[in-house]
Amino acid sequence: MDLNLASKTAVVTGAGRGIGLATVRALTAEGVRVVGAARTITPELQETGAHTVSADLSTPEGVATLISGALDTLGGIDLLVNNVGGGDGLAPVGFLDSDDAHWTGILDLNLLSAVRATRAALPSLIERRGSIVNVSSISAREPTDGLVAYSAAKAALTSLGKALAREFGPQGVRVNTVSPGAVNTFIWASPDALGGAVAAQSGLDHATFFQRLPQDFGIATGRITEPEEVAALIVFLLSDAAGNLTGADHLIDGGALTAL
Repeated sequence: MDLNLASKTAVVTGAGRGIGLATVRALTAEGVRVVGAARTITPELQETGAHTVSADLSTPEGVATLISGALDTLGGIDLLVNNVGGGDGLAPVGFLDSDDAHWTGILDLNLLSAVRATRAALPSLIERRGSIVNVSSISAREPTDGLVAYSAAKAALTSLGKALAREFGPQGVRVNTVSPGAVNTFIWASPDALGGAVAAQSGLDHATFFQRLPQDFGIATGRITEPEEVAALIVFLLSDAAGNLTGADHLIDGGALTAL
């Protein structure tokens, strides 16, 4: 299948590891010139050969730095992947224990980063008839206990994608959403991140929790998704091969979500 991406330029947020890093690798393999943004530029991101921007994308200033830098470096933006999200401090917390600062932090990173990046990049995307993929979560459709702010932010991000697809489709811009379930990234695989916190809350050591996760989460394939699999879906949606796909939310969760 010819994805016809070799002449394109792209911006990928949250590119330092996980899904973002896998997406940068997949795009560069297709010949795309990529700017990868992360708060910390990891050695793995540097090794991709992508241009890099260090920025806190939970702030308006960080997003402005990214998009202005990307426009200067690339000369224009064809593709935008709003992947940054979650947060290193993401942990199960009850609604009554979620104060305004907690909500603001979650919304800034998981929703407003995409709003700001898209708004800044849209003039170039319209000129080039480009494509956007927003990385949401299965939690947008099936809110997760203890992650009420995160689930709400991702639901809003999914809604944003549909609204943008309708508004800017007539101008040639496609907007799709990818909603992963559990993915084999730092968030679940590390005892120091969300997976470790959920394991402790469940009374399990992290290794046991992680081994049981596919069964406990009802994943039909019996395994969690690899970041490279999510990246492959993102790259397909960005490409001309998906030329009439827009405004859709694409699940990649191993069959965990059974609701129609």
